[in-house]
Amino acid sequence: MRRRRFADVIERQLDLFDEEHAGLIHDCEGAERAYDAAPRDEAEERYGDYLDLVETGTELLADLRDNFASTLGEDAAERYVDEFNRAVGRRLPRFALEIENR
Repeated sequence: MRRRRFADVIERQLDLFDEEHAGLIHDCEGAERAYDAAPRDEAEERYGDYLDLVETGTELLADLRDNFASTLGEDAAERYVDEFNRAVGRRLPRFALEIENR
């Protein structure tokens, strides 16, 4: 199988994201647990809290992606964005659902 062109840089970027935003990732996990454990009358609010955190993470990842993509030519940027989005889907799936729309 042919190695993806941007695999190494994306891996380093996601490592950095994990390190710099460990608190956000932890908060997402906690918010998801709170939603799962919430009584019916609180579930919608807890889910909204979770989605707000996920949206923040998604925006941070999209900014990281877009900043690097802006340094590339058009064809390379398109390929990089596709590879980045797929890598987020594999490694950080909670942030992947909306990343293509950012």
